Formats: sequence, C-alpha cells, structure tokens
Amino acid sequence: MSHINLDVDPCDHITADAIGQPGQRVFYLHAYQDARTITVIIEKAQLVTLAIGIEQFLGQLSQQYPQLEEASGDYVEDVMRIHPPVDPLFRAGEIGLGYDKDRDRVVVFVKELLGENAEPDSASQIRFWATRAQLRQLARWGQEISSRGRPLCPQCGQPMEPGGHFCPKKNGHLH
Repeated sequence: MSHINLDVDPCDHITADAIGQPGQRVFYLHAYQDARTITVIIEKAQLVTLAIGIEQFLGQLSQQYPQLEEASGDYVEDVMRIHPPVDPLFRAGEIGLGYDKDRDRVVVFVKELLGENAEPDSASQIRFWATRAQLRQLARWGQEISSRGRPLCPQCGQPMEPGGHFCPKKNGHLH
C-alpha cells in the first residue's frame, strides 16, 4: 500500500458507523469532501474513546474561549449512516484532536496502524478538518452506535455473547 498524507479540509460531513451484526461489526470513520469519500477502519473502543474525547475537548474549548457559540449535537440518523460498499484507505492506529482558533475548526488526526516491522515514519495519516458542531454530532452518534452492540459484562466490561461469557473476573466461569 502506498503512503497517504491527506488533508480533508474542510469536511462537508464526517461520521462513523458500524456495518455487520453485533459481535461481527466493522467500525468506520467516514468523511465527505466535494465528490470524494474518505474512509478508515477503526475499532469500537477507538470510537468510544473518540466520542468521549471530543466531548471533553469541546468542553475545554468552551472554557478557554467563552465567546464561542455552543456547538449543537443534534443529528439525523439517516444522514449519519454510511452505506456499503465502503473502501477504507487503512486501519487506524492512533487518533488525536487539535484546534485552529483562527478558523474555528477542529482537526481529527488519524494515523495508520503499522505492522511490527514497519518503519514508524511510513504510516499514512489523514487530517479531517470539521466544525465543532460536526464533531459533536459525530461524538453523540458514535456513542449511540457503540451502545447498540452486545451487552457489556458488569464484572469485567467485556462484550457478552448470547450463549454466555468467559469472564476473567469470575475466574473464567460462564454466566
């Protein structure tokens, strides 16, 4: 695969979604700019962490810049959904956030997950530039779709299968 270094600036729309049945789902971060679509594979845990991180980051921005108008998190589910087929550029390894106060844009940095023998400088990366409202919508939608999967074990926090769960906190006993 060739090295990708891409700025999606600005995102016309940014979202995340899961395709497949719970326990078999693949999660994606997905953005549109003009006629192109940019997609990367992410893990469910990365989406949950990103959603929480966005809310915390936007809260910090509100404290640091009290003159900023509150970003709305209202979304329409049909607009936030992605539809197969999708063509991801790579699997995300690292995800981070930044802010350009002059443009009032938040950037989501996504860096490729590399194999153990790969050179660290060879990782592809994408910077998704979005409004605060677009990211708040992404965060709220991400929390929603993450919660639609398998229920979590109250003991260990891991997803439970319909037929039972091998719980490390219960010393491996199924419940």
